[in-house]
Amino acid sequence: MKIAALQMVSSPHVADNLAQARALLQQAAALGAELAVLPEYFSTMGMRDSDKLALAETFGHGAAQDFLARSARELNLWIVGGTLPLACAESGDAQRVRNSSLVYSPAGECVARYDKIHLFRFDNGREHYDEGHTIEAGAAPVQFHLPSRDGQRWCIGLSVCYDLRFPELYRQHASAGTDLLLVPSAFTYTTGQAHWELLLRARAIENQAYVLAAAQGGIHDNGRHTWGHSMAIDPWGELLAVQAQGTGVVLSELHASRIQQVRTQLPALQHRVLSGVGTIKN
Repeated sequence: MKIAALQMVSSPHVADNLAQARALLQQAAALGAELAVLPEYFSTMGMRDSDKLALAETFGHGAAQDFLARSARELNLWIVGGTLPLACAESGDAQRVRNSSLVYSPAGECVARYDKIHLFRFDNGREHYDEGHTIEAGAAPVQFHLPSRDGQRWCIGLSVCYDLRFPELYRQHASAGTDLLLVPSAFTYTTGQAHWELLLRARAIENQAYVLAAAQGGIHDNGRHTWGHSMAIDPWGELLAVQAQGTGVVLSELHASRIQQVRTQLPALQHRVLSGVGTIKN
């Protein structure tokens, strides 16, 4: 199955971002991708963190969600909508949003929702970020199943950006039998340069699964510089495709036989001793 990570440089202007996303989705579909993944904050990268509050959508309704559903249907694609801001329905907190990753089938139906669990905080004296001021954390891992055109059924685990630093989340995905781990992100240039590829390859190697990471990659209107380097990695940790900066499509291909080969020749998932979760499925 062909898959695509879409790299963007989102602005505060939702309409412009959706137009950019649509062009990339069309390109991915034309290249034969069955699954396309947009980056974190694909629909807006505001001038201030609080800008996302005014753009929060109710789950099931809104411009960004309508765009994703329509694009999936018209392009016959599975689409993972990076993240977009959703209202905090359960808590009713109007000063925060959920940073949510939504999955749409080619029928235009939302089949999965994952709310980012781990909230980024960083301060090196020059740059300061604290997502907890405007985002309410999610609480549960989410996987979904994708039946590809060749008859293969893929188990796919969802995560977002800062989640990448917490391997226990990915172990839960592995325990659910995950074949592919998705990581839509907006890594800062500083942290991305230091750790991005290392962490992505580690998650692939330790869970013997493919990893597809769609990132923001460039200098944004708000002055933020994101690292980019959207990439695809195979279960042995080999880098399959990458784009450093700027908008573009990173195309790769999944092979069930490759997953089985890696897990058979080095059955590390079966050799775990210290485990708080269930048996790994092959």
